Order: sequence, then structure tokens, then C-alpha cells
Amino acid sequence: MLKKILKDSMYLSNHGWLKSRFHFSFAEYRNINNVNFGVLRVLNDDIIEPVSGFDFHPHNNMEIITYVIDGELTHKDSMGNSEVLKRGEVQYLSAGDGIYHSEHNMHKSKNLRLLQIWIIPPQNSLPRLYGSCKYKQEERKDKFLKIVSSENGNSKIKIYQDINIFVNEMSKGINSLFKIENNRQIYFVQIEGSSSINEILLEEGDALEILDIEKIDIKAISNSHFLFIEMAKN
Repeated sequence: MLKKILKDSMYLSNHGWLKSRFHFSFAEYRNINNVNFGVLRVLNDDIIEPVSGFDFHPHNNMEIITYVIDGELTHKDSMGNSEVLKRGEVQYLSAGDGIYHSEHNMHKSKNLRLLQIWIIPPQNSLPRLYGSCKYKQEERKDKFLKIVSSENGNSKIKIYQDINIFVNEMSKGINSLFKIENNRQIYFVQIEGSSSINEILLEEGDALEILDIEKIDIKAISNSHFLFIEMAKN
């Protein structure tokens, strides 16, 4: 089954300094029929205006991955970590029994766009993890780059939950097949450009739920930047 979710059907949150599209029920958007996809609980496409951002706030018992699309993300947390991340770079934390962090766009004129992804951990109160990876564009150019995994050695970022997150910046006209193992499912996000997935067209911002399919045939209709999360079925 392939279920397309149009960008324009998603909830748009606008706080002035922050504009977000919520793929799932979150904050002021309450929808009991759209709470999660498997262990994927939150996926927000955020645009943060210059010299603004999220001040220190708490998280617990959630695994949080931030993928920077454009601009510069300044991160600080209660574990003493502080760094700036740019396009294609990834910051992650497993909040365990509690962590505080802040996320800001300190640039004076350029917007920051990012995807924030929340994954339900396999159990509560796991040891806290924090890290980042400054992936290079050539690592994801016309290839599936696994940026997050639960498996040792299969990505530079390891979290607890049984998921794999892939990104690709695919050149126009390129085709790639991705095999889906038994009892696995995928949530696919078209970040930039457009793609055809098993002949279903996705434009920038659209998403696709992929269930009970053995493989997906991805074709870049234009230069296409996408991310997908592969996980166990519900």
C-alpha cells in the first residue's frame, strides 16, 4: 500500500519567527487519527527566522534527530554540548530520563530550515545519548546514505530504536531501487525537488506511507532531495 500525503493537507503552524508543517499531531495541532506512523511520532518541517529559535526546554523518553536542510543550526544542551550544524548535517539525542537543549538560528539574515524527527524509544529511561555528524554532500549524492541506525557499524549515528534513516540528493533522471524487507515499512519525505515513487509523483514537502511493498522504484523527476525512515511494521 502506498498512501500519499500532500504538503497542503498538513497542518501549518505560524508563530512569526517559526513556521512549521506538522506531519503528525503535535503542539496546537490535535488529531487522534494522525498521531504516529509506527515508532515515528513527530516529523516537523521547520523554518526558523534569523536571530530566533527555541530556548532551553526539556525532553525525556524520546529519540530526537534533527536534519539541517538550509542555514545554520546552533545547538546547546544541559550535557555541555555546543555546536553549529549546516546543510546535510545531523544532530541527535536520546533524551532518556531527561535533557534540556536549545536550538537557534543565529544568522543575521538567512532562514534556517530543518526536519525534526521524534522516534519512540524501545523502553523508557535508557541512558542518554548525544552526538552529531557532519556528513558531506558527496556521501549522499546519487546514493542512499544511512544517516541514523540502531545497528552498530551501519551508520555513524546509532540510536536505540530499530530504525534506519536514509537521505539522497538524486540528480534529475536517475533511477534507484530500494528493497524493503519482510515486516518493514517506510515513511518517505520529499524535501526538495520532485520524485516518482512506483509512479506516484511527490513534489517538495509531500510524503508517502509505504506498507506491504517489496521494493520502491525511485526516479528523480527534477534534482531530488529526500529522506525516508525504514522501521518495523506496527
